[in-house]
Amino acid sequence: MKTVVDVKEWQKLRKELKGEIGFVPTMGALHEGHASLLRKSRTENAVSVLSIFVNPTQFNDKKDFEKYPITLESDQQLAKACGVDYILFPQASEIYSDNYRFKMTENKLSNILEGAFRPGHFDGVLSVVLKLFNLVQPTRSYFGEKDFQQLRLIQDMTKALFLPIEVIACETLRESDGLAMSSRNFRLSTAARAKAPQIAKYLMSELTNQEVAKKLAESGFEVEYVATEMSRRLIAAKIEGVRLIDNVKN
Repeated sequence: MKTVVDVKEWQKLRKELKGEIGFVPTMGALHEGHASLLRKSRTENAVSVLSIFVNPTQFNDKKDFEKYPITLESDQQLAKACGVDYILFPQASEIYSDNYRFKMTENKLSNILEGAFRPGHFDGVLSVVLKLFNLVQPTRSYFGEKDFQQLRLIQDMTKALFLPIEVIACETLRESDGLAMSSRNFRLSTAARAKAPQIAKYLMSELTNQEVAKKLAESGFEVEYVATEMSRRLIAAKIEGVRLIDNVKN
């Protein structure tokens, strides 16, 4: 496994790669959910590439960006165990050498749910994914369904721009108590972690969206939305300042 930091070095290396390429873009702080994507990439492609880049343009809250966990050493260990061939670990100065003059914007789906509560978030997501797609030029790229709105937007962007990439949706992995695996879970206190599974519990219940929001608020969550869109039931809620999202098929 080789870790590449320099973008120009990667571009030279990319020209030499042969066969189908699988790609998993991440912001690091890898967990078993990421591992499932990496294993799928490994089994379906000749070459498997992981990117780790904490993308500043998708954080509308600077404090959230600053608190994002950085766990490169353990990330490398997990990647190696999953058979990753290359880790692309670019620097923001190279990814945004244009100082974010150019960005990818979607004008419909990105305005609701996450987009409504996180202005500019999906511009940042789509812009960096497009840049990474151009750098890696994968055959297939793998995304978890936990970030369902993001997944749908990336699928739609790929189709709209005629990118020769198959965007593969992978089922959300959960902890034994139902909590959706997330890098943000690392930031939960013991008390918050004990309460967090209520999100999935109520989301999967027969309660209405309003009833789910009320139950969680009574438990100490700050609920941003519980909504039904894209044939999914989706939620975003904060506990002790940590923002968690989840969704299930409607």
